Amino acid sequence: MTGNRRPTIKTVAARAGVGRTTVSRVVNGSELVSADARARVLAAIKELNYVPNSVARGLVTNRTNAVALVIPESESRLGSEPFFAALIRGVSGALAESRTQLQLMLVRDQAERDQLTESVATRRVDGVLLVSVHSEDRLPGMLEEMGLPTVLAGRRDAGERLSYVNSDNVGGATAAVRHLLDSGRRRIATITGPLDMDVGRSRLAGWRAAHGEARVPARELLVEAGDFTEEGGGRAMRLLLERAPDLDAVFAASDLMAVGALAELRRQKRRVPGDVAVVGFEDSVLARHTNPPLTTVRQPVEELGRTMARILTDITRHGASRQQMTLPTELVVRESS
Repeated sequence: MTGNRRPTIKTVAARAGVGRTTVSRVVNGSELVSADARARVLAAIKELNYVPNSVARGLVTNRTNAVALVIPESESRLGSEPFFAALIRGVSGALAESRTQLQLMLVRDQAERDQLTESVATRRVDGVLLVSVHSEDRLPGMLEEMGLPTVLAGRRDAGERLSYVNSDNVGGATAAVRHLLDSGRRRIATITGPLDMDVGRSRLAGWRAAHGEARVPARELLVEAGDFTEEGGGRAMRLLLERAPDLDAVFAASDLMAVGALAELRRQKRRVPGDVAVVGFEDSVLARHTNPPLTTVRQPVEELGRTMARILTDITRHGASRQQMTLPTELVVRESS
């Protein structure tokens, strides 16, 4: 090389003794290249200090090698809920393996929704990972109509048409409440997640299923809707105690709501687990540091993020068809129950 001209894909191909298509395949991680050709291309890239032009790559491959992780929640929710941090770790780790850029997009208002629409319409991303899906949210349908590969964390309902990765919410909640029933509790309240989300409805269904198995009446008086926040958990716990002061256990549909419930029980001088046993859902880092340590249902959040990213990569790079997966959960018993 002479002067300050940047090396091009043509230069690399000539140095490696291969065609430009072969260089493009190596740069984009394709498996359709022999080991010998790949080694020669990589050596030429290193020798020439070649930096692939992402715009040119996109024109050739119709890909940007970027995906958007879309979270329709506020910064405060993103920062306070361990679920989102664990999910982002899983997604970013899997995408790093495939050399795919991650764009984090919060969609909190119409302006940010319009920005997302523009990114999709102009194909600035190859696909979308969508988190925190509510039943009436128009985003999944919009992405589906625009033909952009999309993978959901969770699902809108049992008839979901898009690819998704879910946790076994019904099974996990059933195991949690079964544990409370097996320990002799009979007045078991639940603080649900938002009931316009499949995750909220499914964990409530698990609460009911465990009561049905044990032939113990599931009293609707003991159901209070929450919002997956600590404040929401405390508020729901207060309302439950007002309605049913004799309750002896509570299953909260998230660890963060369980933390709020524990604080309210402490404020009302209720001993845990002596007076009221408490179980959460997620097994976030919070669960090991509550007083007492929290019994909870472990869901593999990082694995959920990794699996979402891998499914999206399969679709965008290899034309894979829709995939829908449910990951197992596990009850972790600690001192709160």
